[in-house]
Amino acid sequence: MMKRSGAVAAACSLFIGLLVQVLSGVFSPAQAQSAALALCDRVAADPTDPDKPADVKGTDTIAPGDVATAIKFCKAAAGGSRRAMYELGRAYAANRQLPDAAAAYRKAADKGSTSAMVELGVLLANGTGVAEQGAQARALFQRAAEAGNPRGATNLAALSGSGGTPSDPAEARALLEKAAASNSAEGEFELGLMLANGTGGPKDDVGARALFAKAAAQNHAAALEWLGAFEEAGRGGPKDKDAAKADYERAVALGDDNAKAGLERLKCPLVLSTKSGEVWTHLCF
Repeated sequence: MMKRSGAVAAACSLFIGLLVQVLSGVFSPAQAQSAALALCDRVAADPTDPDKPADVKGTDTIAPGDVATAIKFCKAAAGGSRRAMYELGRAYAANRQLPDAAAAYRKAADKGSTSAMVELGVLLANGTGVAEQGAQARALFQRAAEAGNPRGATNLAALSGSGGTPSDPAEARALLEKAAASNSAEGEFELGLMLANGTGGPKDDVGARALFAKAAAQNHAAALEWLGAFEEAGRGGPKDKDAAKADYERAVALGDDNAKAGLERLKCPLVLSTKSGEVWTHLCF
């Protein structure tokens, strides 16, 4: 009887030992950090971040109710992931902790995050939460743009450098061409805007429409809205109100409020005005 009890006790000890090993594996530091990164991505990933995995959707704005969660889990994951460090900066920014946001962006930028370079550059250019430093902002935008980040290129074009030296739109356009060539939806959209407006080179409506179509195929909401406007007006190609309607509807579904105005124009295309030119009423069909 004692021998049987001893065998049972030994078996129980072995089972507990195995259970401890399993539980230790489940909650290993590496796995805990991976779980933290997944939660950080879920609430704080940037849809335009080149570091973002394709299966992570991202969010343009961190929801107020998710800010505390984002800070907690992005901080836990930030030690082993520059993406999480950048997302921690986004969470701090959403919580109006701008000095903390700048510090997180700087750490992520030092590790090579081009999105963090852009966001830190914006803070430095505007003097938001940090001392204004236009030269540093320009350098960060330049680094991000040369690495293929389209927002780096567009911000570089908009920024006046130190000493009043204007940025070169033609240079920004060339950098955007590089981003667009890598199949970046944001790069295609931003380059399309430059072609549509004739910024940094000749105006090219046909080329702009083609770029908007490429970005729209990747579900870029703003590109869908611009493509719809080009199709509605017959700009850069034939008029196609059916296609415009479909693209506006897709843009609205993706959260682009500007596309709602396009849908209203299609529904109410005729405008009756007073003698002074004020809109009197719309005729809808």
